[in-house]
Amino acid sequence: MRTYVCAVTDVIRSATEADISAIASIYGDAVRSGTASFELEPPTVEEMARRFSVLRAGGYPYLAAVRDDVVVGYAYAGPYHQRAAYRSTLEDSIYVAQAARGGGIGRALLAALITETERIGARSIVAVIAESDSSASVALHAGLGFTPVGTLAGVGYKHDRWLDVTLMQRSLGPGRSTPPTRA
Repeated sequence: MRTYVCAVTDVIRSATEADISAIASIYGDAVRSGTASFELEPPTVEEMARRFSVLRAGGYPYLAAVRDDVVVGYAYAGPYHQRAAYRSTLEDSIYVAQAARGGGIGRALLAALITETERIGARSIVAVIAESDSSASVALHAGLGFTPVGTLAGVGYKHDRWLDVTLMQRSLGPGRSTPPTRA
C-alpha cells in the first residue's frame, strides 16, 4: 500500500493494530451520536480488533488518516455481500473524528480507498449512506464518481426516528467490461 499525503500534516496509510483503540473511539462516537452506523451500542476495542483482523485477513484495504501522529479518521472496504458472485463488489465505510470533519480528511480517505480497491481487482464499490445526515456524505461520494442508484425508505430505526438509506455506486478499473479477476 502506498502512503498518501492529503495536507502538510496529514497522512493516509494502512491501518495497524496499534490504531484500533483510536478507531474504536472514532466509531464509538459515531454510533452514539450519529446515524452513519446503524449499530445502537458501540463495539468494544476487542470487537473492533476482531473486525479489523477479518478484513485484513481477507485482503481488504483498511486505512488510517493521521494528523500529528494522531488517528483522525479511517476507512475500509469489505464485502458488499457474502455470496461468491458479489466477490468483485465492495462496500466502503468512512469515519472521521468530529474535530477533524470538514477539512478534506474524508475525501482523502475515500480517494485512497478507491485506489486500493482497484489495486486488489474490485470492479464496483457501493456506499450505503444514512439519509437523515447524509448531505456531506452524498456530496463526498458524488465528487469522487459515485452515482445514486436507489433509496431504501425507513429501513433503520435509531435515535427515535426511521432512517432512509441512499445507495451510491462507482465502477472500478475495467468495471463490467471484462470478467472479474478476484478469486
